[in-house]
Amino acid sequence: MAITYKTAGVNYASLDPAKQLAGRAAAKTGKNLRKHGVQELAESRGESAYVFKVGNTLMATVIEGLGTKHLVADAMRKITKKTYYDAVAYDTVACVLNDLVTVGAQPLVMHAYWGVGSSDWFEDKSRIQDFVKGWKKACDDAGASWGGGETPTNKGIVDPERIDLAGSAVGIIRKPKHLISEKKMCSGDHVLLLKSSGINANGLTLARKITESLPKGYAAKLPSGQLYGEALLKPQHLYARLVNALLDQNIDIHYIANITGHGWRKIMRARRPFTYLMHKVPDCGELFRFIQDHAELDDEQMYGTFNMGADYAIMLPKRSVAKAQSIIKKLKFDSIDAGIVQKGKKQVIIKPLKIVYKGGMLKIR
Repeated sequence: MAITYKTAGVNYASLDPAKQLAGRAAAKTGKNLRKHGVQELAESRGESAYVFKVGNTLMATVIEGLGTKHLVADAMRKITKKTYYDAVAYDTVACVLNDLVTVGAQPLVMHAYWGVGSSDWFEDKSRIQDFVKGWKKACDDAGASWGGGETPTNKGIVDPERIDLAGSAVGIIRKPKHLISEKKMCSGDHVLLLKSSGINANGLTLARKITESLPKGYAAKLPSGQLYGEALLKPQHLYARLVNALLDQNIDIHYIANITGHGWRKIMRARRPFTYLMHKVPDCGELFRFIQDHAELDDEQMYGTFNMGADYAIMLPKRSVAKAQSIIKKLKFDSIDAGIVQKGKKQVIIKPLKIVYKGGMLKIR
C-alpha cells in the first residue's frame, strides 16, 4: 500500500484551512503599523516573507521551523556515532533565510529557537559543539548576524531526548527596485529551476515513515552505496548571497517560489492566475527514486510533496536568462531553463510527466 504524506501524519487538508483563518485575521492587524509611521506591503501577506516600509527603507521578516529532520540525525548517530547536528543546524538557518530572500531581502539578523523537553539535551558536548558550528557557518554564509535566541525547556510538550528547531530573521531590501513581488510577473517570463542538493526539510515525515518497511532502516543503502539516512541529512543550499548577487548584477527577477511543502505545486504560489508550463525537469537523483519505490507513490504524488531535484523557481524575462545562468554557475549552483509563464488559469503543467496541478490544489492563503 502506498505511503502518502497524509498517512504518515501530515494532512494539508487540516493545516491549510487553519493557515487561511489565521491569515485573514492577521491581515486586519496591518493597520496597526500606521500608528508607528510604518507601512506594510499588503501584497507580501501570505508570501514567504512579510515586507514593511520604515521611512524610505524596505524591511522583511520571516519565521520558519525545521520539522522532523533532526530525528534522522538522532537515529543515524546510533549507526555511525556521528552527531550530524552541524548539518541539522545549517538546514534550520537555510529554511528560514531561503524564505526571507524570496522577496529580495539581504539577511541582517538571524534568531534561534531551540525548544527542548529537558535541559539535559544541552549536556552532550559533541552534539552541541557541532550544532553551534553549523548554525554559525550558515549565518556567515548568508552574511547575517546571529542575534541571539530562545532555549525554553518545554517539559511535557517536547520529548526529553528531542529538540524543536525554528528561527526567525530580519532582512533589508537595499534598493526599491530589488523588491521581488508578483506584481512584476508577466506572461512570457521564463522559469529557472535551481537544482537542489537533496530532500531539504520538507517531506521528512514521509521519508522517515518508509524506514519501518526497510530491514536495515536508515542503514539501507542507495544504489551508490550511500546510507539512506545520510542522504536524507545532506544540507540544503543557502541562496542569500546568490539572490543578492543576481540583483546586484541588475537581473530583473520577477518572482521567486521556494519549493518546500506542497512540492512543485508551490511554483504557482503567486495569487495572480498564470499557467506555468514546465517543459523540462531535472534529474531527481537516486534518493527520490528510492523514496518513490518504497513509498509506492506515482509521479503526481511525488512532485506534489517533494522538491524532486529543484528547490527554487525564479521567474524572470527571457532577456535575463543567459546572464542569470552565468552568475548562478559562477557561484557554483546549477540551474535549468525549465518553463515559461503563460496567460491562463492558475495551474502548473509538468509536460514531460503529463502532470497538471490546478489552482485549487494549493490552498495556502
